[in-house]
Amino acid sequence: MKHFLLLLACLMSFTALAQSDEQEQILSTAYQMIQRSEAFSKSFTGFALYDPAAERMLLDINADRYFTPASNTKILTLYTTLKVLGDSMPAFRYASSGDTLIFWGTANPMFLNPKLPQDTNSLSVLRDSTCELFFSTHNFKDKRYGPGWAWDDYNYDFQVEKSSFPIYGNLAYFGRERMREGFTAYPPYFQSRLVFNPRMENGRPEVARQEGRNVFEYNEAALSGRPFYQEVPFNTSPEVIAELLSDTLGQPVQLMDLGSMPPMAATTHRVHLPDTVLRRMMQESDNFLAEQLLLACAEKLSGSQSAMQAIRYAKDSLFSSLEDELLWRDGSGLSRYNLFTPRALVQVLSLLYRDVERERLLSLFPAGGVSGTLKRYYRGGRQPYIYAKTGTLSNRHCLSGYLITDSGRTLIFSFMHNNYVQGTVPIKRDMEQVLRYLRQRL
Repeated sequence: MKHFLLLLACLMSFTALAQSDEQEQILSTAYQMIQRSEAFSKSFTGFALYDPAAERMLLDINADRYFTPASNTKILTLYTTLKVLGDSMPAFRYASSGDTLIFWGTANPMFLNPKLPQDTNSLSVLRDSTCELFFSTHNFKDKRYGPGWAWDDYNYDFQVEKSSFPIYGNLAYFGRERMREGFTAYPPYFQSRLVFNPRMENGRPEVARQEGRNVFEYNEAALSGRPFYQEVPFNTSPEVIAELLSDTLGQPVQLMDLGSMPPMAATTHRVHLPDTVLRRMMQESDNFLAEQLLLACAEKLSGSQSAMQAIRYAKDSLFSSLEDELLWRDGSGLSRYNLFTPRALVQVLSLLYRDVERERLLSLFPAGGVSGTLKRYYRGGRQPYIYAKTGTLSNRHCLSGYLITDSGRTLIFSFMHNNYVQGTVPIKRDMEQVLRYLRQRL
C-alpha cells in the first residue's frame, strides 16, 4: 500500500510538472504573438494576465508602465460606487420651514432620465408639495467639465455637463419620427430655444448648441425630410435647472443659496440604485453616469460634490493595496490626464472578482459578441468568453476584464495600447487572436 501511494504521489507530481510545462509553453507562444504583431509594433503596448485561483501573474508585458486608460477608468468608478453607495443612494435632500421647502441635489443621475427606469416617487415628493419650492446648489464643489476634457466636444452627447441636480440626463433631445416638416424638442422647454442657421452644412439633419448658451441652431435638413434623432448636452446653470424643474413640476422653483443660511435639519429622500444603471455605465460606456455616480459617492462621504474628494477616498481606502499609484482625475475616462498600469487594472478587477458575486459581476460588463461595446467583437460561440470594459480615445484603445477559457478557468487581463496612428481595426484584430488563443489553450 505504501509503495502504491508513493507511486501515486510521483504520478501526480509528474502530471503537475507536465501541466506546468505545457502552460509555460502556451504563455511563451502568447508572448511571441504580442511581440511579433505588426499592429502592436507601431504602438506602446502593455499586457497583464492574472490567475485569481492561483494568485499568480501569468504574463507580464509592460504591466508596470503607465497608459492612458480611456473608459477603462470606469472599472475604478464601478468598484467605488459598489463600495460607497451599495444598492441605494440619496435622490435629493430637503429641509422645511413653515410654508417653504428648500431642496438640493445629490448628483443622482436617474431623475427623469429617459434612458433609465423612471423614479416617479422622487418626482411626486416635489410635485405634490404645497410649499414654496427653493433650489440650492451650495453643495456642488466641482466644475461642469472634468480636468483635461476637450472644450470643443461640448456639443457631443458623450461629454455631458456635470451638475448637482441632473435632470433628463442633462441632455436635450431633438428628432422627427417620420417624413414631414418640423421636429420636436424634449423636454419642451427647449422648443422655444431653436434657431434656424442657413449657414450650417446641409448634408444631414443637425442640431448644434451655441457654446456656453442654451440656443440650439439647426440646418435646413433638420427642418424637413427624413427622420432623425439627436441628443445635445445643455448648459446646466442653476438658473436653467430651476427653470426646467418649474416647467416639469408645474409650479415655480426659485433659487436660494443655502450655504449662506444657518444650518437646517435635512431629510434625505433615497432611491434604489439598480444594476440597470451600473450596467449601462459599463456596457454602453455612459460617461454621464460615471461622472455623476462618482459625485454621488463624494456627496455621501462628505455632504458636498467633488470628484476629487471621492477619488482621494478611493485611493486611500479602497485601492491602498495596489502596487502602482493611480493617476486618476475623473470618473469616465474622458480625461487624458488619467494614467494607470495594466497591473493596477488587473488588481482592481481582482477586488471586484473577490467582492461581487460572479454572475452579477459578469452581467455588468460588456460580453463578447453579445452586449454593449463588445457586441460585434470577440464572438465565442454559444457562450461569451470575454467580459471586459473597452476604453477608446484617439490613438488609444484598451480592454480589461475577464477571460473564460475552454477548460473553465476564469483569468483576469488588461490589454492596453497607446500612441498608434493606424486606427483601431488592426489593434483589435491582433488582440482577438491573442485572447482567443489563450482561451483555447489554457
